[in-house]
Amino acid sequence: METLKMHSLDGVQRNIDLIGKLFPNAITEVKRDGKVEHAIDFDVLRQELSDSIVEGREERYQFTWPDKKKAMLAANAPITATLRPVVADSVGKDGTPGGFDSENLYIEGDNLEVLKLLQETYLGKVKMIYIDPPYNTGNDFVYEDDFAQSAAYYMDNSGQYDEEGNRMVTNTESNGRFHTDWLNMIYPRLKLAKDLLAEDGIVVISIDDNEFDNLRKCCDEIFGEANLVNCFIWNCSTAGGIRPKFASKTHEYILTYAKSKNSAETIYAPLSSDAIKMYSQKDARGVYRDKDFAFRNKSTNLNQRYGIKCPDGEVVYPKDGYIYRFIYPKFEETLHEGGVTFKKTKTSPLINSNGEQASWNIYIRKYLGDAMGAPSTLIPKEMMSIYNVGTQTIQDLFDGKRVFENAKPVDVVQYMANMFTKGSECNTILDFFSGSATTAHAVMQLNAEDGGHRKFIMVQLPEKTDEKSEAYKAGYKNICEIGKERIRRAGRKIKEDAGLTAPADLDIGFRCLRLDESNMKPVYYTPEKTQQQDLFSLVDNVKPDRTPEDLLFQVMLDLGVLLSSPIEVKEVAGKKVFNVAEGFLLACFDHDVTEKTVKAIAQMKPYYAVFRDSSMANDSVATNFDQIFETYSPETVRKVL
Repeated sequence: METLKMHSLDGVQRNIDLIGKLFPNAITEVKRDGKVEHAIDFDVLRQELSDSIVEGREERYQFTWPDKKKAMLAANAPITATLRPVVADSVGKDGTPGGFDSENLYIEGDNLEVLKLLQETYLGKVKMIYIDPPYNTGNDFVYEDDFAQSAAYYMDNSGQYDEEGNRMVTNTESNGRFHTDWLNMIYPRLKLAKDLLAEDGIVVISIDDNEFDNLRKCCDEIFGEANLVNCFIWNCSTAGGIRPKFASKTHEYILTYAKSKNSAETIYAPLSSDAIKMYSQKDARGVYRDKDFAFRNKSTNLNQRYGIKCPDGEVVYPKDGYIYRFIYPKFEETLHEGGVTFKKTKTSPLINSNGEQASWNIYIRKYLGDAMGAPSTLIPKEMMSIYNVGTQTIQDLFDGKRVFENAKPVDVVQYMANMFTKGSECNTILDFFSGSATTAHAVMQLNAEDGGHRKFIMVQLPEKTDEKSEAYKAGYKNICEIGKERIRRAGRKIKEDAGLTAPADLDIGFRCLRLDESNMKPVYYTPEKTQQQDLFSLVDNVKPDRTPEDLLFQVMLDLGVLLSSPIEVKEVAGKKVFNVAEGFLLACFDHDVTEKTVKAIAQMKPYYAVFRDSSMANDSVATNFDQIFETYSPETVRKVL
């Protein structure tokens, strides 16, 4: 049996492994804390890259700031935290309170640590990431990482206190750590986020002028300048109110980068309201509009020009510079299906067989359900000037209570999700600055409209609400409580509004998980430091306040099993066994496990079988454990914790 590591992916070790594949001669061994570890011999690596090394103070193009190296280290350093299920706060697929069968996730905790924990399980599995990070407008932000100078320390050094000794809210020192702290916050999170993206995945980031330049430089460095998809402009204000000294700020930006532009699919945008109005005809298949069958073409290949016989028997051809969209056989199929319209016209682009102007024009039926437009960098006008709509949506959901300010409108996020994901696929959409959970709302709404199967993962720090705020007075003590309640209310409303048209499998729930310290005692990670006199008190290496469900989710994280996987609890030979992903993982954390239980689990032939190290009823069971599996399921990977 192998022991689970029970900590997040080690980014440094992964990089060492990657370099080792390219330059195996650059891998050496060093001894740290009595252990032999692989490391990089930089002298050898330098020799291998001697023509590309930039030495000393040689001028070069670079983007840097104080503590950048520490920010990079922060992304790579492993942690021993875990995610614990909170069933009471969860909602079932159908909206049942306390249900735990949803494929959506809501995770409470610092997103830097959560992103690290997701590395094993969701590596390369996220289709779209949408984030609306702090804009660094001068207000405090709560993501202060260990490597950064503490806000209190910096404020003390810079003298930024008001007359009563309170920390001032705004930071006007552009030459202090104003931009540095923001960069140290966003950089490691984007590095981790990139690894979670699928090869055809897209990251979508809302931002304004305060950090737009820095964000773009960060993304150019992390994702590659060549992978910039576009910068969309969202007109978010009517510029009403007090006249500014210079010009009214009426727009924000939405930066989009691909994990790999070569792998990303061609993107299309939902049609605008004006375009939809053009679809004014209807047949048995649906709403459509007539579209010219002949199209401009630069090709001189005459084989692409086909004669078409019109109702009066005349054969007509596209005029010079035009071709038919379909080759002839496909046109015949379209004709028989009733998808072609012949109309008499005086201004036809077609010519007859004698080279004279014909009296016919040919149209194909373009159906609304098939129509997608090329996206413009300007978000459609119906989504402009509506920043207050996001806040109003929440207020309406919460019975008139203004529990959250400056939320993104649902349809803006929905527009981006519609552009970059397909409803027919089980795409995962991640938002690790969840806030009021607008992204979750948008995903559920979009799935209800197109019958899609998109899944969301929301991550939010449980930042406390101001005691004077309407949210606090309404009973919401932190932002997570607001976000979870919004998903509950939005899900119910979406399902009610859809009525009988709602997809039967519409998922309006979520599994709630909470970041916490590891379930394992320190002895699990550093057994060599345990003294002999401590052994009897450390027979069990699991913390006493942890449940079997807690252990299960840490195991799922460690083994890379999706946290949204179906989980069935069954009794096997008198012991509680978790069946995850229909037999992919079987886990038993009960004590006094007998050979009967081990045999029953082995006979179910799981891919993974996991037990506690202290589970076995006696030495005989432990001795025969591997032999039982070798007899009934030799391919099963056996793990202990």
